[in-house]
Amino acid sequence: MKQIIYVLLFLLIACKPKELDLTAQQIIDKTMHYSGAEQVVNSKIKFTFRTKEYTAIRKNGFFELFKQYLTADSLKVKEVLSNNGYLRFINNKAVPVVDSLITDYGNAINSVHYFSVLPFGLNDAAVHKKLLKSTRIKGKEYYKLGISFSEHGGGEDFEDLFIYWIGKESFLIDYLAYSYHTNGGGMRFRAVKNQKKTKGIRFVNYENYKPIDPTIDFNTIDHAFENNGLKKVSEIILEAIEVEL
Repeated sequence: MKQIIYVLLFLLIACKPKELDLTAQQIIDKTMHYSGAEQVVNSKIKFTFRTKEYTAIRKNGFFELFKQYLTADSLKVKEVLSNNGYLRFINNKAVPVVDSLITDYGNAINSVHYFSVLPFGLNDAAVHKKLLKSTRIKGKEYYKLGISFSEHGGGEDFEDLFIYWIGKESFLIDYLAYSYHTNGGGMRFRAVKNQKKTKGIRFVNYENYKPIDPTIDFNTIDHAFENNGLKKVSEIILEAIEVEL
């Protein structure tokens, strides 16, 4: 009887499907598909983030990214970042912006819109993908991908590094981290707080953490998260999401 059981166990193990040896590109493509990010390329997406209203209009590579808000003295500010550059309006009148601030203002708009529709953007020409060693977070298996950028086409922050943890079963991003150099530099780690789909596109709210020890190895920030080595500093919450395809 024992021999029969051993044979059955052997057959079960032998017949178990082998984990696919996917490339970094294949993983990103699956993530794009399961997140609905393929639809972002032709869309109008509107949401509120920290009392400011953001709108993104994208059409086959052309884009207009808007940020609108009221100042403390009730001035209506509208900022626009597009293929043609950056513009700023106050009470619907265009106002000049000194060159030294254009990059900062443009990056601030782009950053919010960039994170709002991830993984859209990860197949841009300037993006370099590297498959790192798979890992486990809170008992779940993840592909771990490193992302870097070319100087040409990679934006002002092309030296920033990103890591994405993508579920091996869901092919969804549950965690991400980035190492940045602006304002003295640092690291951030984001964990999904909750998610929703609107018109088939996945939108995610995050809990935002930073290392308690700022000198840790960026590539081990997931281990720091598992071992209570990170401190929660904020939440990234998108509200009033509207999508037109």
